[in-house]
Amino acid sequence: MATTAGPGSADPLVGELRRSGLVTLLVLHFVADEACYGNKLIERIAALTAGAVAVNPNTMYPLLHSLQARGLLVGTWEPPGRRTRRLYRITAAGDAERQRLAEQLAPTLDAIVSTVEAIRHELLTR
Repeated sequence: MATTAGPGSADPLVGELRRSGLVTLLVLHFVADEACYGNKLIERIAALTAGAVAVNPNTMYPLLHSLQARGLLVGTWEPPGRRTRRLYRITAAGDAERQRLAEQLAPTLDAIVSTVEAIRHELLTR
């Protein structure tokens, strides 16, 4: 029985983006707008990408810890003093990295849009 590739890194259109920093860019992008916790970021990425980029907690939380260790995010417990959920905020260095990644990924995003438009045009014009 034939199967179709599911969302995420197995997808040839999205997989390369994931490896090139798309999830990091999306995390920095969303945290630049408002402080977020890990599960909210997972939900926002899934909603934005209509599930094409699926991020699980085993990916998200190590990424958040790494971004914090690199000085790109600052995390605080909410409410303070209780370990209920950790809210992450972007730092100035994180905002600079967000801008750098956005510029770096723009050509790849443009190429994917062009590819999808060409496929769609081919399939719908026959």
